[in-house]
Amino acid sequence: MDDTALRELAGHIELKRPDDVVSTEIAFDELTVTITAQSVPGFTEFLRDDPNCRFTNLVDITAIDWPERPQRFDVVWHYLSMYRNQRIRIKAAVREEDMVPSITKLHPCADWFEREIFDMFGILFSGHPDLRRLLTDYGFRGHPLRKDFPTTGYVEVRYDEVLKRVVYEPVKLTQEYRQFDFLSPWEGAKYILPGDEKGEEAK
Repeated sequence: MDDTALRELAGHIELKRPDDVVSTEIAFDELTVTITAQSVPGFTEFLRDDPNCRFTNLVDITAIDWPERPQRFDVVWHYLSMYRNQRIRIKAAVREEDMVPSITKLHPCADWFEREIFDMFGILFSGHPDLRRLLTDYGFRGHPLRKDFPTTGYVEVRYDEVLKRVVYEPVKLTQEYRQFDFLSPWEGAKYILPGDEKGEEAK
């Protein structure tokens, strides 16, 4: 597919916002622009209002965890311009202790996106009107989409019949839980799965 329009858009953005743009890249027919984290609000407003951009629809905000990097996270914004029939991806690298400026005043739908990222990754958004967990429970420990979060979690939740309430307890793994049978049911199984008899008939 011809990427001339994307190259022109990338050139226009770099020309208009040279202090914000770190790099641009076109891959899989999509333009990715990497910017500095502190320039997010101004850059977002530019994408929305510039007549050559008009990226008025915020589709999604997400993050990627790179625990081995000093700038541990990439925060990623996806925009759609129905006027240009184009999509654009904006990325900003942030350290674990950094705060990313909120864009809720520019795109009110960013409210829950930013709350989800805070909940799942622990990334803070400065200027957010109500930054609290969205998907996990009150008192939840940790951030489940970080690469160093244990797959079993830190606590388990159950209803206690004696206390008549939900209780939180540290995760305890019994030895039986750790036993895995890696034998495929198609290799030496003692039972026949539905459909296996057809293979025997073919012999």
